[in-house]
Formats: sequence, structure tokens, C-alpha cells
Amino acid sequence: MADPTPDAWRRVDAYLTELLVGHDPTLELAVEDQNDAGLPAIEVAPVNGKLLHLLARLAGARRVLEIGTLGAYSTIWLARGIPQDGRVVTIEAEPRNAEIARANLDRAGVGEKVEIRLGRAAEVLPTLEGPIREGTAAPFDLVFIDADKESNTIYLDWAARLGRPGTVVMVDNAVRGGEVANPATENPQIIGVQRGLEMLGRDPRFDATALQTLDAKGYDGIALALVV
Repeated sequence: MADPTPDAWRRVDAYLTELLVGHDPTLELAVEDQNDAGLPAIEVAPVNGKLLHLLARLAGARRVLEIGTLGAYSTIWLARGIPQDGRVVTIEAEPRNAEIARANLDRAGVGEKVEIRLGRAAEVLPTLEGPIREGTAAPFDLVFIDADKESNTIYLDWAARLGRPGTVVMVDNAVRGGEVANPATENPQIIGVQRGLEMLGRDPRFDATALQTLDAKGYDGIALALVV
């Protein structure tokens, strides 16, 4: 079996995207508007967006937590995967990003399902705990973590606290071009990913695995866990 090359994996990704995801003008416009506004092109690849959508459906999710909204590309996928009376709570630190995200969500017809919480996630997440403890809000059924990697352990801790047994947790950018396996790295983002994976491996609240990915965004990966 031949080793993959950038040309090969991009060709396969395009094939899989065309075959299994297809073209969606609303999603494509969301990315276009995000790019035109100068936001970083770090949204998930279409095949990963479809994966989030399917995970929400497989989990029967009604309440979804997303950490890191950007232009709402992944948020739209998640919102489409939950019932009409379901809810996505997405956290975004940058007001400009949140403004673009809101416009994209409304145009996609899922705005009523999505609540954008503006602020740093480490400060917003504790505010979500009270209603769950009081019983006025249900725990989250699915948590998608795609924000600053240095805080992955903080986000995973909150995913367990705000979830329930059976909550699905997905962490994006888990391989970082292979650098995650570099024990000598001094890059704080890579170290943050490493610490998050180590937590998933040792914390008894999680049962987890991780996969390397080759797609439109290059060589990276995801970690996938259940809260137990």
C-alpha cells in the first residue's frame, strides 16, 4: 500500500466530499463570508462537518455545546442534526466572529436553535453549570471542542461536568500535523493538545480514542470520547 501524498489525500477528500457531503450553498456562503471578513480559515473540513452532524443524530442529541464558534460553519452542521426544539449553545470569544456567525446561522434557517454566548470559554462555561444542577436545564448530550488548544484540559473537565453518562465529546485538531507525538515540542498549542489527550487517557470520566485525518484542512486528527 502506497504512503499518502498531499496530492493523493486531497484527491480522495474531494471525492468523498462530492460523493457523501455534496454541495450546500448555505454552508459554502458561510465559509465565503467568513473568509471575506478576514477570519482565519480554520473551520472543519466538509467531511468533518458531516461527521458532527451524524454524531448529533446518532447520539439523539437535544442539547449541544460547542466551544469555539468562528463563523458558525460547524454550528450549522450541529444545529441541523438536532430536533427543531433542540438547542446548540456555542461559545465565542471574539465579538466580530459572533456577529458573522449569527448572520450565517439566521440565513441557514437554524438561528432559533442556537444561542451564542460571547466571552472566553473558561469564564462562560461555569455559568452553564447552575441551571443543570438546579434541574432547569438538561445536561449536554454532545460537546464539540474547537477553541484554543492550550485550554483543552479545562474544556474537557467542563465537558464531563456539564454532560452525563453517554455524552459524546469530540475534540478537533488532535494531531497537529504529527507534532502531537513530539515529546520535545515547546509549542504551547501542541502541549495543550498533548495534555488533553493525556487527560482523556487517564481520567476515569472518559472512554476515548483518537484518529488521524487527511482532508481539505491537511494532516490532523480528532479525539472522540464518551462520558462514562
